[in-house]
Amino acid sequence: MSVFENFPRITPFLWFDQNAEDAVALYLSVFNNSSKLDEFRTPDGKVVTITFVLDGLKFIALNGGPHYKFNYAVSFTVRCDTQQEIDDYWAKLLEGGGKEVQCGWLEDKFGLAWQIVPARLPELIRKPKAFEAMMQMKKFDIAALEQAAQE
Repeated sequence: MSVFENFPRITPFLWFDQNAEDAVALYLSVFNNSSKLDEFRTPDGKVVTITFVLDGLKFIALNGGPHYKFNYAVSFTVRCDTQQEIDDYWAKLLEGGGKEVQCGWLEDKFGLAWQIVPARLPELIRKPKAFEAMMQMKKFDIAALEQAAQE
């Protein structure tokens, strides 16, 4: 049976620079309902690919080398219901060398882009003041966005 047999038709495939094991370990520690499913190793024991699930979404990570880098053209959005969730994901994904970007975006230490957003964001930013407030934020502040939406 192929590891792909039970996968959705489309699965994100992430190219890492020989640090896929470290990246998968970080992501598994950040997201609940997550697990490593499989590894493919070379005959000398080096990890080539790791299949894993983050909060129900399947991924494959490749130790592909330095040839390609992540960029902001592709990112993963994490919908959060509370400020505590935003704060927790933000801190964990920045840990060890990530960087804050803008409007809820961050880059983890592996260069992968994440958007940590309140579930109500699309509704809130329909209000011009809330949209303006969002544009000034790095990490989202739900209370500040709600306050701006009321103005």
